[in-house]
Amino acid sequence: MSLSRAENILSIDVIADVVCPWCYIAKRRLEAAIAAQEAKVHLRWRPFQIDRGIPEGGLAWRTYLAKKYGDDLADDALEALAAAGRDAGLSFAFDKIERMPNSLDAHRLVRFAKFAALESRMVERLFKAFFTEGRDIGDRRLLIELGVETGLDREILEESFADGQDAQSVKDEMTTTRRLALAGAPMVIFGEDVVVPGAQSKEVYAAALVKAREAHPRVG
Repeated sequence: MSLSRAENILSIDVIADVVCPWCYIAKRRLEAAIAAQEAKVHLRWRPFQIDRGIPEGGLAWRTYLAKKYGDDLADDALEALAAAGRDAGLSFAFDKIERMPNSLDAHRLVRFAKFAALESRMVERLFKAFFTEGRDIGDRRLLIELGVETGLDREILEESFADGQDAQSVKDEMTTTRRLALAGAPMVIFGEDVVVPGAQSKEVYAAALVKAREAHPRVG
């Protein structure tokens, strides 16, 4: 459904990876567009991995950067990302990051949070932990602490991570999101009708929001 039958609230699906800086930037720009229009929306965060080749234990940060950008271009790439982040109101602390994690368990945590209606808060906490605090969000012990901090039950989290029954569901959903976001993440889908790939400007998101609301005139 593109909107809630009970409240007629437009749903916005955000395909993102919590270790993707452009996804964090897109989140801020999207939030600014929503706030500017005082729109009632329901954000649904859908998992994606920007690099499926990262091992379960993660990679050293500089090793990952060299692999992605090359030794000569890594620092320039980070400077450009930091500038884009500042424009969106974010302070990336790339110098604090030591490891690039495999984000599967982080996406599992977001899924746990969804059932407690804490999904968006959990996504924000994960982005902040990685990009501004430089913490390894591939570490399950840290993920449990972040989940508890956000309002989830410690015992349930520990049991859920241990039994791993949810992991395949997250992997299956990522198979779907890879088909939807062929160009990669982020991708924002407004009301299932208006698709915006990439980290676009606040104005582009605002225009997409207007278009989606016009297609669904009963939404708030």
